[in-house]
Amino acid sequence: MWNRLVSRFGRHCIPLYTITKKISIHQIRPSCANMAQIIDGSGLAKDIRCELRKELEQFMAAGHRAPHLTAIIVGEDPASQKYVTNKMNACKEIGISSETKVLPASTTQDELLQLISEQNSNPNVNGILVQLPVPEHMDERTICNAVCAEKDVDGFNEINVGRLALDMEGIIPATPQGIKAMLELSNIETFGRNAVVVGRSKNVSLPMAILLSSDGKNATNALDATVTICHRYTPPKELAKFCRQADIIVVAVGKPGLITKDMVKPGACVIDVGINRIKDEQTGNFRLVGDVDFDEVRQVAGHISPVPGGVGPMTVAMLMKNTIKAAKSQVAYRSD
Repeated sequence: MWNRLVSRFGRHCIPLYTITKKISIHQIRPSCANMAQIIDGSGLAKDIRCELRKELEQFMAAGHRAPHLTAIIVGEDPASQKYVTNKMNACKEIGISSETKVLPASTTQDELLQLISEQNSNPNVNGILVQLPVPEHMDERTICNAVCAEKDVDGFNEINVGRLALDMEGIIPATPQGIKAMLELSNIETFGRNAVVVGRSKNVSLPMAILLSSDGKNATNALDATVTICHRYTPPKELAKFCRQADIIVVAVGKPGLITKDMVKPGACVIDVGINRIKDEQTGNFRLVGDVDFDEVRQVAGHISPVPGGVGPMTVAMLMKNTIKAAKSQVAYRSD
């Protein structure tokens, strides 16, 4: 099975996919035989970061400098600041040089575009990310397209999105790429299986649907599933019907408890991308939950990702992978 996974990742894989026994410990075995295996994204991400660090050491030993990632935050949203901090900590752990530029919420779109242009032109910067969301007076699509495709480690530039849609080599958005790795490293069969993506966001759900449905023989090494996309205008009864037919459910809508036990086929794999902050009625404290009723759904699912500790750490790990990939591509381009 592992040889098959390595071959499906193709020539662009990183060495982690040769790990066998070590990875398997992160598929946490449930205490009850009838409960789902928890896909431990934190554990998988830790192994990925370890392998990326080794890959980077080899890259630098060949005479190249450490890749540099510039993160840009506009405003003082606490969640955005935390996300960027997690990314910068991962950079430090792996050996990627990084810098965070924090701009006031009053920054104009033109001022932000000017900063992005400067980073695009800086030969010492290999990767650029603008933490989303941006303030309402800015157009998100304009901002994402301003980051040049070769430094777009988020994979949000229309060139990278287009190349993904056409199953061509490019930078794949980190969250869908992380989910793909979770499925493959957990030995979840996708070839010819039914998958439902709940949500249609341009940065997560749509690229996830593309990765699930595209041909595994081509550049993206995709997953060959049959995919249904559900969204806010899908009637609840239809949503439940589609989910009950699915072997794989990926949900990313930001609605706590949307996917319930009665909507999940026994043995299905459920990937929860949602991150929702809710108040615990008993303690009065706030906690993070996903879009899936975790305690109930794990009683019928075969595999399930937790929140937190599931997709989030994998997203950060794949962002690091994209940064190294961007640096290597830029080195290769300059040497041609």
